[in-house]
Amino acid sequence: MPIIDFLTPHFVWLQDPTAWVALLTLVVLEIVLGIDNLIFISILTNKLPEHQRVNARRLGIGAALIMRLLLLATISFIVQLTTPVFTVFDHAFSWRDLILIAGGLFLVWKATKEIHHTVDPQDHKDNMLGGTLQLSLGGAIFQILLLDLVFSIDSIITAVGMTDEIAIMYIAVIAAVTVMLLAATPLANFIAKNPTIVMLALGFLLMIGTTLIADGMGFHVPKGYIYAAMGFSALVEGLNMLARRKKQKDSGGAH
Repeated sequence: MPIIDFLTPHFVWLQDPTAWVALLTLVVLEIVLGIDNLIFISILTNKLPEHQRVNARRLGIGAALIMRLLLLATISFIVQLTTPVFTVFDHAFSWRDLILIAGGLFLVWKATKEIHHTVDPQDHKDNMLGGTLQLSLGGAIFQILLLDLVFSIDSIITAVGMTDEIAIMYIAVIAAVTVMLLAATPLANFIAKNPTIVMLALGFLLMIGTTLIADGMGFHVPKGYIYAAMGFSALVEGLNMLARRKKQKDSGGAH
């Protein structure tokens, strides 16, 4: 059989305008959903020694891409994760719900811990034994993959609801992760240079974690509300930064 005849059935969607709209929509959606993960990666890798940060972001996001592609290969299994496994107080919980709750609890714990460290940097009692825990490169990559697993499953289930073409899903995931890879270092550097942004980003993570828990418990909060709140908060903080810079410039000129 000629190669062209073999490939043609798999790329018939290229001739369908509706499929292109679905692809563009899904790419944008995957990028937007990746913002949560990108903020977490930026804050986490900034805790590493400076010479390890770029490698941590590349390795973490690269491994996350491989994991997402592998998850897409088992998409029939991923879809079944929405099937209820047990019921508590008349609410049916699926494996997806449990994964979202676990991921949300992890995010809330991580954000709360980082907020505490930011507010009181002299308190080094980060573990139960009272010693100081130093984040390693391997530990950072593990945490990136752990949280990406949660976001990946949710985004893949969302993608299934938008298109039946597996090729579109692969392209959307690769495009979104590529954008994450390109944006990770500039975002991390921006956060590192603006200390007030760190607290804002940690607040975002706290809100996202709470939203994941609520979603897993059956209380769905539209993503548009979450991103609108994040965008408004970022706009206010941007105005504060401009005001502080102008004040510093004016005070510097006065001297």
